[in-house]
Amino acid sequence: MPLVQPHHVIVGHGGLVMGNPGDRPYPTDPISAPKSDERLKNVRVGIIDTGISADASGEHSDWFDGRYAKEADDVDAAYSSGDNFALQGGHGTFVAGVIQNAAPGVSFDPEAGLDPNGFGDEERICAKITELGKKKINLLNLSLGCFTEDDVASEPLRRTIEALPRGVVVVASAGNQGTQRPSWPAALCGVTAVAAAQQERDGSIGPAFYSNWGHWVDACAIGNRASTYLKGEWQLPGEPGATPFALWAYWYGTSFAAPLVTGRIAATMVADGIDAGQARDKLLSGPEFHPGYGVFVK
Repeated sequence: MPLVQPHHVIVGHGGLVMGNPGDRPYPTDPISAPKSDERLKNVRVGIIDTGISADASGEHSDWFDGRYAKEADDVDAAYSSGDNFALQGGHGTFVAGVIQNAAPGVSFDPEAGLDPNGFGDEERICAKITELGKKKINLLNLSLGCFTEDDVASEPLRRTIEALPRGVVVVASAGNQGTQRPSWPAALCGVTAVAAAQQERDGSIGPAFYSNWGHWVDACAIGNRASTYLKGEWQLPGEPGATPFALWAYWYGTSFAAPLVTGRIAATMVADGIDAGQARDKLLSGPEFHPGYGVFVK
């Protein structure tokens, strides 16, 4: 008999494939692009997220120009109305910037698997994973996840990821509910699950209060980051005024710890002349940072 599960489209992170920010974005000052490493052009990263801003290569030319192929269905709709951002509008552009900051010059392929509110479903995510698997990527970043009712792995996600070409390293965010409950696809065997760490007031690094954690987590990185964003205004329903943004944002969550690890794997590949799996294994060869948080990646 085939294994049958619900199709996970229930509202809320408990049953929904969605992005993993820990809070709302905040405006921040512009960030200078790091010096590009030409060797990274030959490393290709797939990013399944909300897509990328319509003019990312123009508005953030030092970060993105010439580093990805523009496709109409990759554009992040981003706005709920006018210049008002949807709840996770710009999430994919932010993630792409984090990867570029860690691996400046790396080639990437953004795909819109989530809507601007951060919602998606297994069918669409699996279709995008399969599509990227045909494009000769080295790494796949999934800053998204879901819970299942019985905490058994999402079978569509498991089978789709296992069907990727040999050698593709998948990195996924662990989620932001502060629980040990496994989030999928991060908790799948073979997927590099990334939790978040944070800098404390005394300057030390500790586990982020919002991050999921557990025996299934492989690594952690600082989740509080500034990165590339869009122009517009962000406002929660019922708030008295909107917050304006001018292409840059500060945001936190395991969504942004995961792409740092993805970028560091890419950078290690070219620095050491090794493949993605070997680079991942090298980064994860250190001691456990904190029980349930895996190895800390700078």
